[in-house]
Amino acid sequence: MVENSELLGVPVFAGLPDDQIAWFIGHAEELRLAAGDSYFRQGDPADAMFVVLEGQLQARGEIGGETVVIAIKPGDVTGLLPFSRMKQFSVGARAVTDARVVRFPSSLFPDLVQKMPELTQRLVGVMSDRIREITRLEQQRDRLASLGKLSAGLAHELNNPASAAKRAASQLRDLLRKIRDASHELGSRDLTAAQKAEIEKLETAFVQSNEVPPDALTISDLEEQIDSLLRSHGQNDLWQMAADLARKNVKPEALESLFSILDADTARAALVRIAASVEVATLLNEIESATARISDLVRAIKEYTYMDQTPLQNVDIVNSLETTLTILNHKLKHGVFVQRDYQRVPLLVNSFGSELNQVWTNIIDNAIDAMSGHGELRVRIYREDNCVVVEIADNGPGISPEIQSHIFEPFFTTKGVGEGTGLGLDTVQRIVKKHRGNIQVNSKPGDTRFQVWLPLAEGLTT
Repeated sequence: MVENSELLGVPVFAGLPDDQIAWFIGHAEELRLAAGDSYFRQGDPADAMFVVLEGQLQARGEIGGETVVIAIKPGDVTGLLPFSRMKQFSVGARAVTDARVVRFPSSLFPDLVQKMPELTQRLVGVMSDRIREITRLEQQRDRLASLGKLSAGLAHELNNPASAAKRAASQLRDLLRKIRDASHELGSRDLTAAQKAEIEKLETAFVQSNEVPPDALTISDLEEQIDSLLRSHGQNDLWQMAADLARKNVKPEALESLFSILDADTARAALVRIAASVEVATLLNEIESATARISDLVRAIKEYTYMDQTPLQNVDIVNSLETTLTILNHKLKHGVFVQRDYQRVPLLVNSFGSELNQVWTNIIDNAIDAMSGHGELRVRIYREDNCVVVEIADNGPGISPEIQSHIFEPFFTTKGVGEGTGLGLDTVQRIVKKHRGNIQVNSKPGDTRFQVWLPLAEGLTT
């Protein structure tokens, strides 16, 4: 029988409340392994997380054509982690000595996220560490020795989504506390079935909304309208909530129903819970998008090296660009105003996985650096003949004419030592050409524009 104290001795469980530890143990299975026993094999469905309590274990498998051996010791967490997209174990694991392991099924991950938010946050950090370890192993491969600078560039690109996932996870604890407190307050009130249904209806509608974020002017107008509505009902200190709801394109009239059926204090608690739930959903989407980007970047470097072909799929260009803007939000929010101009028609292209996100990330990241983090970023998507055109522009100092012809050359960079590898735009051009597209740049002081032409998916060319 696993004791609470044993799990509390594992770093990711240290300091967690006893009731949470007890819940985890109550839904987990203890495995006792003899030396040589396997507890999962390479290729098995990835359906559980494992916590090592005693003994020495070893993970072993073929990654990229080479044998990889990883030592696993007491206190390590292995297997599938929450928010991971892994479907099968890429390595096998066995006991080197007699060992005890706790197995927690992935089917209970949604409950784990709800009941143990702090543990979930720590596991996201474990997943980031795992990704960094995989990257380190990739860089050690002899076949990539001549591409050392490319590996450094990949590590640089991995930093953005990894940081986004870490930042999003760090915000979950406070939001989950707000949801808990607001739910307790609502539970203490004698609400009718109709009142409960209205609260749940609004919460579900806002959480599940997939609308494209409105432009800055619309957000500003909505924020003012929502704040005015809240103040008219005596809620004078919820200006931050008004701003958060405006960014989600919430209309003030959608909130009026709460005040029509609830007293002011109850409506406030309902609004706090709804706003926090909306933000949690957004953060979880960011974590999923960020970890998916990391996986896609690692897959892209393997493809670059071995020229493997991944299955073609249709990619919505607007969603692809918006995902990249979300991941880079930590660099944009401190002084970069984003102006969007999207043609309102389906704009799909055939793409190898999500490689196009690399294109947008490199161009946007360079634009932010060129503006020193303060300025206007203009993103435009429109159709021209049988192509979709993505234009990314900034109002930075521009690219001097004498170096414009060199910016797509491998290892060419205008950044200082240690700030850039010169592989970003080379990668961009390679990916665009792979998609049978074209990229051009026009630059003058105050107006630098990168334009990417990509052929539309079959069936949208007429």
